[in-house]
Amino acid sequence: MVVSEAQRRANKKWNDKHKEENRIYRYRSYARKYVKDIATTDDLKELQQLINDRLEESK
Repeated sequence: MVVSEAQRRANKKWNDKHKEENRIYRYRSYARKYVKDIATTDDLKELQQLINDRLEESK
């Protein structure tokens, strides 16, 4: 798919302006991929405990 030069500039401008959001999207994607395709049962149990601890902290 060919992207016009104007669209490329607009994408770059948006990406430059939203670096933190892009970082969050990327990490979220990595985490989902890890949980769905890579993590072992022990890994998932550890992650579950970390999530539970984090949820308790945020209350």
